[in-house]
Amino acid sequence: MTDIYRAAERLMGMEDADWRRHANPLSVWTRFTCLPLIVLAIYARQWIGWGALPLVLLAVAWTWINPRLFPPPADFGSWAARGTLGERVFLARHRYDVPAHHIRMAHILTGLSALGLVPLIYGLVTFDAWATGAGLLAVILSKVWFVDRMVWIHADMTDTQPGDPLPDPTLPHERTTS
Repeated sequence: MTDIYRAAERLMGMEDADWRRHANPLSVWTRFTCLPLIVLAIYARQWIGWGALPLVLLAVAWTWINPRLFPPPADFGSWAARGTLGERVFLARHRYDVPAHHIRMAHILTGLSALGLVPLIYGLVTFDAWATGAGLLAVILSKVWFVDRMVWIHADMTDTQPGDPLPDPTLPHERTTS
């Protein structure tokens, strides 16, 4: 079975330097603009027809550029930075002993986000602003909760506390093969 998380990571082409840059809180917080911009650009076809296509392409380009745009943070202790570090651990869970309850919750939150896509897509197809807004809200709130779970994973796996200074992007020790 395809791991949708790793497929998304491959699609984004994230390297170690990109992850370090994405840990910048400016990158994390502005990342939440990506889906609303894509949605607005798609919805704009109602008003400007095919003229919306360049807007969609710009929004998709922003999605790719965003994690690469900002410099690495001086301190990796913020909620946003730890969310990014926790996501790296989660994505590499084949190399780390991520507790099952974190993996299960990440799957549940991803499922909730996917459920939010149903009204979102329906709203975009039918130009139903309420369905579009409700779906967008469901997807974004699920993603924020997912990032918070990634902070928790990072704290549990590195025995550090969110908010405490973290000068380096601390990751847990990898699983040893026995």
